[in-house]
Order: sequence, then C-alpha cells, then structure tokens
Amino acid sequence: MTDPNDLGALERVLGYAFRDRATLEVALRHTSWLNEHPGATGGDNERLEFLGDAVLDLVVGHRLMTRFPELREGELSVTRAQVVSEAGLAEIASALGLGQWLRLGKGEDKSGGRTKRSILADAFEAVVAAVYLDGGYPAAAEMVERLLAPRIETVEHTGFYDFKTRLQEMALARLKLSPVYKVVAELGPDHAKRFVVEVWIGDELYARADGTSKKSADQQAAAAAAFKLEGLNVG
Repeated sequence: MTDPNDLGALERVLGYAFRDRATLEVALRHTSWLNEHPGATGGDNERLEFLGDAVLDLVVGHRLMTRFPELREGELSVTRAQVVSEAGLAEIASALGLGQWLRLGKGEDKSGGRTKRSILADAFEAVVAAVYLDGGYPAAAEMVERLLAPRIETVEHTGFYDFKTRLQEMALARLKLSPVYKVVAELGPDHAKRFVVEVWIGDELYARADGTSKKSADQQAAAAAAFKLEGLNVG
C-alpha cells in the first residue's frame, strides 16, 4: 500500500502538482478523521465536496455541449447526471487508488471506508475543488476532462434518455411499485416557463427536478430517482 503521507505520489496519479499541498491535505480528510483530530486546521473535506461538485458540473456540462451538439437541455442534464453520478465518480476514484491516501477515523478505516462508494466519490469531488483552488479553473478543467474522458466518450445515447422506462422497470422489480410524477410548480413567464416535478415511489419522495418542459423535468427527476434506487440494497 502506498504511504498515505506521500502526497507527491498522489500528485503523479492526478497529473497535477500542487503549489500548496495544504488544500489537498484537507481534501483527503473524512469527517471521521476530524472527529479524532478536532484541532486540525482546515477541518474536513465536506466544504470542498460542495465546491468540487459545482466545478464538475461546469466542466462536464461544457464538455458535453461541445461533444454532443445535437442534445437538448434535458438530455444534456440527464447525461451529465450519469457521468458525475456517485457510482461514476467512485469508479474513477477507485481506478486512481485514491482510497490509499484518505484520512479516515480508525473505526471507518476498519469497516472498509477506503473502498466505500460514497466516501470515494466525495473525496474525488474534494480533490477537484483542491485543484481548482490551487491552480484555477484551467487546471481543474484539464484534470477533470482527462480523467472523465472515457466515461464521456462511452456514455450511452441510444435509448439512454428514456429514464422513465428504466425507473419504472427498476421500481417494479425492486419495490413492486410504480413511480408517480407530480408537477409541483410552474415558474417564470409563459415564454420561458420551467416545470418542477417530483417523483414518488410509494410514500417516499425520491427526486425533484425542473426543466423547460414537463417531459424534460420528468426525465431528469426519473434519472435522479434511478440513481438513488440503484444505490439501495433492496431484497
């Protein structure tokens, strides 16, 4: 196993050399580690996760618009959601071996935290934010595009956009229930209206999304609900 203190090795894996490794150090800190080191400067990586999520959305959104000029707004949103889903980011983080450098609490480490999908995905987002803060948008965009390029290039398009059908099949197979879509708001003037849709499965709200048409909002809500359902261990 790589020395977790060897951040130079991580830089080589990422293809980016930090001017100040302090931000990278924070990006690797899980909240369980901070609970055992309450006086650590900079805290844990949760705030960086928030920023990294926004950077990923911008970089991937721009790349998809360039790569697939024929896709409409709703299709782009759903495609981006698949590329930057928790499962997708965790897969990339795992391929990089990011778990080796994570700062985890003893209990989390013993329970397999270095391979947990949610922890890996959050850490990858935090690392993206660290690169953005250290080197600016160009550096972050270059790294994200390079690391996510295979997922963007191979993202499925034929039949991919029909997430309502996928969610229907998943919900019936796993929960024996059909999704219900509800328009909960219509925002803006008639010439630029946006529809807010919720998707419910049984008594649980699975997702909410908005779009320039009810169809677009339905599909984006269905995509988010499908990603959530795929992460559940339902017998």
